[in-house]
Amino acid sequence: MNPSLPAALKARIAVLLDGVSRNDLAAKASAISAAYRAGDASVATITDEASVIAYVLSRMPATYAATLAVFEAVRAALPEYAPKSLLDAGCGPGTASWAATESWSGIADVTMTDSSATFLAVAKMLAADLPARVTWLAANLGASAPLRADLVTAAYVLAEIGDTGLIVEQLWSATEEVLVLIEPGTPAGFRRIRAAREQLIASGAHVLAPCTHDAACPITGTDWCHFSQRLPRSRDHLKVKSASVPFEDERFSYVAVTRRPVERSNMARIIAPPEETKAGVTLPLCTERGLHQAFISRRQRDVFATLRRAKWGDTILSEE
Repeated sequence: MNPSLPAALKARIAVLLDGVSRNDLAAKASAISAAYRAGDASVATITDEASVIAYVLSRMPATYAATLAVFEAVRAALPEYAPKSLLDAGCGPGTASWAATESWSGIADVTMTDSSATFLAVAKMLAADLPARVTWLAANLGASAPLRADLVTAAYVLAEIGDTGLIVEQLWSATEEVLVLIEPGTPAGFRRIRAAREQLIASGAHVLAPCTHDAACPITGTDWCHFSQRLPRSRDHLKVKSASVPFEDERFSYVAVTRRPVERSNMARIIAPPEETKAGVTLPLCTERGLHQAFISRRQRDVFATLRRAKWGDTILSEE
C-alpha cells in the first residue's frame, strides 16, 4: 500500500495548518524530535494545540507509514481476518485509526481514547472524513479495559506510561481477535515490545507478526529487532524538519497477536537488510529454531532470482 497519508487526511491537515507559522512549528517539532530521540514521554513537549499541530506535521506521516506497514504484515499473516471494530488506545491525532481503515475497509466502528484533551480535539477534527463511526473517550490508556473491539492497537504509546505490564493486560482483555503494539525501532522500544510479547504469549496469545513462531525471542544482548518503512516528505514536512532529503525512513518495532491458533508452514522473517554479493545473497532470518543466515548462491538460479528481490521485513519459506 501507498505509505503516504490518505488524500482525505491530507486535506484535513491542510485546514489545520491554514494561517499557522511554519517557523514556529519547526521550533516545536525540533523539541518534540529531541524528546523522541532521548526516549522521553511526549507530555513534556506536546502541551498545547500548536505543539500537537507540530507533531501532526513532523511525526504523523512517519507513524502512519509504519503503522500501515504493520497492518499489512497482519493482513499477510491472517488474510481472512476482517475486523468490524477498532479500539485505538492512546490515539494521539488518530494515526492508527486512519491506517486501520485504509487496511480493512470493513471497519465500521472506531473508538479513540487518549488522556490528552488537545490530542483528542485534533483527532476529532482530522477524523471528519474517516470512513467509520467514531467515538472519542478522554481516558488514560488502561481505562479502556471495559471496551471490546475486534482489533485493538496501541501505537507509539507504551513509552508514555510506567506500568506497561498492567496496560498490556488491559489491552489484551479488550481484544476480541487481534492486538497490535508498535513502538519506535530503538533498543528501548524493542525491549518494551519483547516484554509485552512474552506476557501475551503467557496469557494465551499467538503471534501473527513479525515472529513466525511463539517460541522465545532469540535476539539477545545489545541487538534489537526492528524494521524500516520509507515514505516521501511533503514540502511542509521538509520545512518543519529542516530537511533536504525528499524521503524519510521510519524505524519501528512491533508485535501483533491473536486469540486464534496460527497455522504456519515453516516460514521465516527477514529481520535485517539482505546482503547481495557476486557470489549470492545472504538473508538474516528469524525462525522458530532461532536466528539463521541463509545464503542463496547465484548458481541456484530460480531460487536466487526470486529471493534477491526479498526485502527487510518480508517472510519467506524457511528451508533450514
